[in-house]
Amino acid sequence: WVGILALYAAHKGQFECPGGGLLHGYLLGLLLLLAAVICALSALVYVSMQGTISNPGPRKSLPKLLYTRLLLYLPEFIWAVVGAVWVSDGSVRCEKTVINVVIGTVIASWVIIIFTIIGVVIVFDPLGGKKTFYLTDSVHRNLESSQSGQLLYNVKNTATRVWEKRIRLLCCCIVQDDDHRVAFTSIAELFRNYFSDTDLVPSDIAAGLTLLHQEQDKMENCPKEPEEVLCHSPSSLVTDDLDVELENAAHYMLFAAAAYGWPYYIYTNPFTALCKLNGDCCRNRPTDSDITGSDRHNFHFGSILKITGLQYRDFIHISFHNKIYEIPFFVALDHKKEAIVVAVRGTLSFEDILTDLSADCEDLTLEDVLENGFVHKGITQAANYIYRKLINDGILNQAFTIAPEYKLVIVGHSLGGGTASILAIMLRNSFPTLRCYAFSPPGGLLSKSLADYTKHFIVSVIVGKDLVARLSMPNMEDLKRRIVRIVANCNRPKYQILLRGCWYEVFGGDPDNFPTELDGRSQDALTQPLLAEESLMVHRSPSYSALEDESHLNSPPQYPHLYLPGKIIHIVEESSSRRWCSSDIKYSARWSNETVFSSILISPKMITDHMPDVVLKALNSLSQEQGSCVSC
Repeated sequence: WVGILALYAAHKGQFECPGGGLLHGYLLGLLLLLAAVICALSALVYVSMQGTISNPGPRKSLPKLLYTRLLLYLPEFIWAVVGAVWVSDGSVRCEKTVINVVIGTVIASWVIIIFTIIGVVIVFDPLGGKKTFYLTDSVHRNLESSQSGQLLYNVKNTATRVWEKRIRLLCCCIVQDDDHRVAFTSIAELFRNYFSDTDLVPSDIAAGLTLLHQEQDKMENCPKEPEEVLCHSPSSLVTDDLDVELENAAHYMLFAAAAYGWPYYIYTNPFTALCKLNGDCCRNRPTDSDITGSDRHNFHFGSILKITGLQYRDFIHISFHNKIYEIPFFVALDHKKEAIVVAVRGTLSFEDILTDLSADCEDLTLEDVLENGFVHKGITQAANYIYRKLINDGILNQAFTIAPEYKLVIVGHSLGGGTASILAIMLRNSFPTLRCYAFSPPGGLLSKSLADYTKHFIVSVIVGKDLVARLSMPNMEDLKRRIVRIVANCNRPKYQILLRGCWYEVFGGDPDNFPTELDGRSQDALTQPLLAEESLMVHRSPSYSALEDESHLNSPPQYPHLYLPGKIIHIVEESSSRRWCSSDIKYSARWSNETVFSSILISPKMITDHMPDVVLKALNSLSQEQGSCVSC
């Protein structure tokens, strides 16, 4: 509006030309329309700032303002069409500068309209929280009513279809087959189940996350009890075992990182990677029989050679084939450790994300293994694919024919770490000396019995507050419950929470003490949801509802508790001294257990701690520190 007003004032006297009156009228009309839109938006912003997240009373006039803004789209659209027609009219004989100014305003109007429509389409919820609330409430009131049951079934079906359409839209660039359609439906049901019992919008979730982060930092700053510190002091035997495993993990993490191919190599060497790959890759071109899937310009294979330091002859099989439930991997001879290494790639494509999100549980049934239990469905199918390739295609037989005295080691990062773990379980009977190193594997992977079984041959490595290592459906339910609780009980407006949260995340400082309805309540009362909490729940969440029916006790939950595989090494950042041109971070490592990862921690590093370069850096730092101590 300011820009158009400035242009109008600058060219005010230049509309005295044939057709100039039309252009003059268009600019004046556009200024009036934009002024009305700005007034409506200002009123929306002002009213939105009133009250708190769980107290919408002061915002009761918001729907009227929203519909007023919506009605302004009609004249805005008509005026944009009129402006386009007038500008393109050949009878207009004004100066070229004036016509260009009006053309610019017309284009700007269309850009604003198009982006607003896209925004509305993205944000709009076709289900509506209140509709679901009334339908669910009516089912509770009249359980015998088949009509209520049918209505609830229809709402659930509609919700699943809405999520399925969203996922299809996000994955529109990949070729879709039957596997994709099954995965879309499964993932849509997962999202529908997760979001069906809350009335939270994205900004509510952002406010909840920043409040949780500040609350968590306050808890971490509290001094620990002496008994809690003493229980972490390990014996010398355990420490020696940890040092050996850290040295092995630092070595094998190179293979897990190399499985990502050229994206990882370029990410870690942004200035020199392309030159090195262009210079070296063509000289080491493998034959077609050694490689599966496309590797244009040989960049993937060249990057693997650079990262691992191996020779071409050390590779038995390389697969870059990537579909849903089918992920790339390679098999190589590691002469330094006398091992045949199977390295599985982590998440790097839309297909991999669909594999990650296929989080239903399925039984893993293996001969001679008593600890059968639940596993992550999508990752298990990916492990089955690699198992068939290794055994049925004779890849492992070929490897052990070349190096019969070598041991088998399976490694992977993220999705690759989870797949490597389940693959190791499948191969354990055939290769009793097998070892597996899973770097930052997903938390919701194995049932308790299988997780305990894998402690003999799998080592998981987790850095800091890695989100993925804590990612499971029960943990996500717990996070949702914590967000609802802290958001509902905060007495500050949302904009204050978000502004203070942004300041805290960027510049740090002391965590804010927002006043809450929890202050002054007795400990017994804290176990019950507040009215504000219940207002954010569309219907009674399974988190709050008691098991009143005996049938609930006998039926297994849809998403049971799943755990990290094997023994767990937890690496934490002890201290960091940041300088202008470098950052010196000191790490410490200790053996941990799965209960430490039973809750999602909110931190700016919850994503970066998962990245393969950060894991490799931490392991190398610990390995070098251990080596310097030994030499000293």
